[in-house]
Amino acid sequence: MITGRKKQTFSLRARLTLLLALAVLVVFGAAAKIVDWRADTEMQQRFDASLLSRAQSLAALTQIENGRIAVDADNAEANVFPGNADTSWYELRCGDNVVARTSEVPPSMAAGVQPVFADAELPGGRSLRVVAVRFAPAAEGHRVAAPGAPACQLRYALDRGPLDDLLGTLDIILLGSLLGACVLVMLVTPWLVRRGLRPLAVLDRAMAEIGPDAPGGRLPASGTTELAPLVARINEVLARMDAGLARERQFASGLAHEFRTRLAELRTLVDVETRYPSGRDAHSLLGEVGSIGAELEATVTALLQLTRIQSGLEQSRSERVPLSPLLARVCARRQDAARARGVRIESDPACKRDFAVEADPALLEIVLDNLLGNAVAYVPAGGVVGLRASEWGIEVCNAAPALHAGDLANFGQRFWRKGAQGAGHAGLGLALAAAAARVLKMALSYALEDGVLRVTLSWGADADSRIARAPG
Repeated sequence: MITGRKKQTFSLRARLTLLLALAVLVVFGAAAKIVDWRADTEMQQRFDASLLSRAQSLAALTQIENGRIAVDADNAEANVFPGNADTSWYELRCGDNVVARTSEVPPSMAAGVQPVFADAELPGGRSLRVVAVRFAPAAEGHRVAAPGAPACQLRYALDRGPLDDLLGTLDIILLGSLLGACVLVMLVTPWLVRRGLRPLAVLDRAMAEIGPDAPGGRLPASGTTELAPLVARINEVLARMDAGLARERQFASGLAHEFRTRLAELRTLVDVETRYPSGRDAHSLLGEVGSIGAELEATVTALLQLTRIQSGLEQSRSERVPLSPLLARVCARRQDAARARGVRIESDPACKRDFAVEADPALLEIVLDNLLGNAVAYVPAGGVVGLRASEWGIEVCNAAPALHAGDLANFGQRFWRKGAQGAGHAGLGLALAAAAARVLKMALSYALEDGVLRVTLSWGADADSRIARAPG
């Protein structure tokens, strides 16, 4: 047996936590790197400034006395001259002669016009920071260089161990702060994410209560900017689903009702003929059975068509429809039913023969066919059905002595019929006509005057005004 592989899922909470921790690590890491670089640079510059200041102090003590170059040891500070064997080293060379030096001297390096700094090591492995300066010694008692004085070069070095220890301590502090911040973020982020995703949990609980058994259920409005459009779209989908479900239930209940009525008639016919034979021939009995079947077929067809129109599956395709041929075709289709009841159809095309209306021909024919069929079915036997067409609409009128003004509010409802006069009809004609008229953006109105029912289908500006006046 082959089974489908279960689709792997991931936790949004874990993903957000990981992304936030990664973002903090990158941001804090970059910030720590920048801070470390700036601190190292600043402390190195200060150390170099102190080193250069000491070298310049020693250079300032170098003078020419009696034609000889010497260092004024009497004015030298203890920490500059003659040197500290543990923290500072130097070598002063003028021309080819060494004027002063410590027991250990910094490594050789060339001096330029500007002071030159470099890192070095003593033979014992101690790290140094060395500066090399070039200058001309001044005459005794003067501050300016003596004429013809030879150039001197001073290499001065300080132990950079304390500086390296301080920079290492700073690196440890920054790295510890970074790791501590990341750990704190990893611990706090899941709680923050849970609070941030709380609106989703609210929607999840609300969605769990929505289903076919609870029509009309909607998600509560969300105050979250990102979720508000999503909630609105979901509620729109739920509304369409409820409307579709209501149509399906209405279709099923209506179909069951009509089938039950017609099948009961068929069963009664069979039972009566079986127990109490009437002596009618088979052709007559089959004709009655066929009539019941035709009524069932017409009911199912009308229900399916009404459901398609109301669900939006039947779309309007507008084109120019000549009105006179359409009316003639509809009247011809209803002539047999009219003659069977002794009804006369009087057509009065008040518009020009070549007049055409912009509409969907199939939907417009559905409207007219059902209006005329409804009038022929419900007018008293031997009565007259009037059909009048003009450039603004079509009016169908027939005598309706059984109707009252309050009955007009029920027009267009499925399966509504006035008393037993509608026997053999499912009461879907006006509902189907009203639905098709709405798709065509036409107005369908009803009026009862002196026992005469007038049904008017309007289009154009007249339809707009009728729709505006219509209740609801």
